[in-house]
Amino acid sequence: MTPPPDPNPGTPRLVCPPGSVDGQVHLFGPAAQYPFDPGSKYISEDALPETCIALHKALGIDHAVIVSGGGYGMDTTHLEHTLARFPQHFRGVALLRPETSQAEMARLHGLGVRGLRFVSPHHGAHLPHLSERAAAMAAELGWVVQFYPSPRDLEEFADRLMALPGPVVLDHFGAVPAAGGVDQPAFRTMLRMLDSGRVWVRLSGPMRCTKEDFPYASVTPIARALVTHAPDRLIWGSDWPHVNMQGRRMPNDGDLLDLLLDWAPEEMVRNRILSDNARRLYGFA
Repeated sequence: MTPPPDPNPGTPRLVCPPGSVDGQVHLFGPAAQYPFDPGSKYISEDALPETCIALHKALGIDHAVIVSGGGYGMDTTHLEHTLARFPQHFRGVALLRPETSQAEMARLHGLGVRGLRFVSPHHGAHLPHLSERAAAMAAELGWVVQFYPSPRDLEEFADRLMALPGPVVLDHFGAVPAAGGVDQPAFRTMLRMLDSGRVWVRLSGPMRCTKEDFPYASVTPIARALVTHAPDRLIWGSDWPHVNMQGRRMPNDGDLLDLLLDWAPEEMVRNRILSDNARRLYGFA
């Protein structure tokens, strides 16, 4: 069982702009109604939408993107039910089966799904890997393709991702190992992808890029370099409820939000990252 998130988020010093968006949360439960996929690498305690919305209220965040995690595999039932219940607060990014039809994607679009997620094969065989066919159908709906690389294969997938017809979002700093710094080939590849004008990077999950605990000091130079390079194609995400943190200090979500004060010191730039960029990308009114 993955540890639960910190139940007492600190009050952030950062004041979020109107329309701010948490660009990645994962939601689970109630467990009796929504069982985990047998292939999942983790099992989480309930992380309910009501709890997530209360967290966002405490942090000053207005909207969020539910990104399908590996816990439910390619079963979208939980995502669909949550979007139907809370259409003003959430949009969705789905893990879909390879045989999913255009009509099925259109149905999900009507519920608020605005993206399709693929993962590196290193993240599990039970999750969808990059499919040009599915990405082309997603682009017809104006969806993003969200891709979660492993720490060792961003360079391998870069050209395939940039050849896709729609916008691409790289999860968790592109999974670039923070210890390698800003001169490593993987980071230079990520900058090249940003320069295409069609690739976005989510500033989320700094603990996924380093074995350090908060404030994840080795991630700071990478975050600042991205903010300097392409502030209009960055979004922020909390990654709540922070699954797979066994043996690690659980981050406090108020502290995670305040990292942006260090990563993006200029308020105007932060506001783009927290609100304008994400609203445009995921279709919030």
